[in-house]
Amino acid sequence: MNSNAAFREQYRQEHIGPRYSGRFHLAFVITFSLGGIALCIWQLDAVRPLEWLTLPLAFLYANLVEYAGHRWVMHRKVPGLGLIYRRHAGQHHRFFTDQSMALEGWRDCKVVLFPAVLMVFFFGAFAVPLGLLLAWLTTANVAWLFVIVALGYYLNYELLHLAYHLPEDSRLADLPLLKRLRRLHYLHHDPKLMASKNFNITYPIGDWLFKTRA
Repeated sequence: MNSNAAFREQYRQEHIGPRYSGRFHLAFVITFSLGGIALCIWQLDAVRPLEWLTLPLAFLYANLVEYAGHRWVMHRKVPGLGLIYRRHAGQHHRFFTDQSMALEGWRDCKVVLFPAVLMVFFFGAFAVPLGLLLAWLTTANVAWLFVIVALGYYLNYELLHLAYHLPEDSRLADLPLLKRLRRLHYLHHDPKLMASKNFNITYPIGDWLFKTRA
């Protein structure tokens, strides 16, 4: 048994409980995101043309938050955020290397999808405070639109990341855009590049701006 296979087996025994369900985890992510988006849409009231600009601006903000969180929290030891670093750099990158990227079953979703504690952290640190500030500085519609983008971006992130780790013979792997994004993520999982290149999991806007795209 090679070192990667041995680590995978050890990780499954130590960190994936017998009651864990990858299907349920994914279903929760989708339900949480789409349910939140539906609730926010219901709160919108006669959105004005200028308020719609929130959508592209919030998308750019979310992309840069994704980049910053991945580059400086998931791959750097930040005081108080060691759990995130250990789970990503110490576990995810050992479980999935550039030579062994594919899930071997639904239970391996535990190593890809965010656990609830990280969902709370990212929304609590980056989405909720800014949403409240926007509601105070601008309008309630702007705040609700911002949360809609945050939830949609989170769902997009999780689904794309999961798709990158599907087996090579998956039909999704042949989609042109997904194939290009998968290649960027594969390069990031090269141990020589993971701490310096390709920090965007979704679209490489941050990597382009900060010149870290491989």
